[in-house]
Amino acid sequence: MTYLVLVRHGETVWHAENRYAGISDIALTTRGLEQAAQLAAWARTARLSAVWASTLSRAQLTAAACAEVTGAPLLVDERLRELDFGAGEGLTSAEMKDRFPDALDAFRADPVANHLPDGEDPVKAADRFTACLYDIADQHPDGRVLVVAHTTAIRLALCRLIGVPLSEYRRLFPFVRNCGLTELRLEDGQTSVLEFNTPIEPEGFRVAGPPVGIPNRAT
Repeated sequence: MTYLVLVRHGETVWHAENRYAGISDIALTTRGLEQAAQLAAWARTARLSAVWASTLSRAQLTAAACAEVTGAPLLVDERLRELDFGAGEGLTSAEMKDRFPDALDAFRADPVANHLPDGEDPVKAADRFTACLYDIADQHPDGRVLVVAHTTAIRLALCRLIGVPLSEYRRLFPFVRNCGLTELRLEDGQTSVLEFNTPIEPEGFRVAGPPVGIPNRAT
């Protein structure tokens, strides 16, 4: 069996305004770099076989800190990237409401059947992301692997892996915190969710409890 720890990258400069940063290559904030360091403190004793990341720099920078402290190889795969949000790239929800209100309403009603204009089909995104996870599991049998990726891609993959409709991803998983831990066990084609969205304190210890403040959902 393989254990996969899915993690959203650290906070980005678009976090405060909650701008949709799909394939846009957005820098981490100072806080985002601190979150990456906290994740690395966790990774130091996590017995990781490897560290994987998407091609976007915010994910690679977050993952690099973990690879450095563990000595595990950092591997990059384009299939782990975030969705392309098309006309919504770089916009807030308020700005999208001004520019294409009907399309935004349709997206909120069913984000898969009515994805954002000119954006990537979420079904195809779920296909590529989960295919990558299965390939990672094949390459690291009996290992524990950290996968640093992105909020929407992770939520879609979770729906696909546990067998619920993709259109439920925004309702079932309203947000994924930056550098929170979601651990899966893949065994004989079956997926078990061992933990979801667990935060890490500065010392590297995981804690339970509700999120503090309003979580960013877009980047």
